[in-house]
Amino acid sequence: MGKIQLTVMIWEEDGLYISKCPEIEVSSCGNSPQDALENIHEAINLYIENARALGMMEEIELALRARHKFTSMIEVEA
Repeated sequence: MGKIQLTVMIWEEDGLYISKCPEIEVSSCGNSPQDALENIHEAINLYIENARALGMMEEIELALRARHKFTSMIEVEA
């Protein structure tokens, strides 16, 4: 499959940094933004490895191979 680029979002929540990859709905966390990034990287690799082993790559390939990805922040009333 080669190298792919995925989106990772990181935010702080009660002193812990949450990381999430929205393309494949994988999340992780860490004590710092760098920890959260390293942990999500490992979680994504494990997810892809398991998807291959279970024959599920076809189901997620479109999300993994999307050439154009857009992120945006919006503000809403809460």
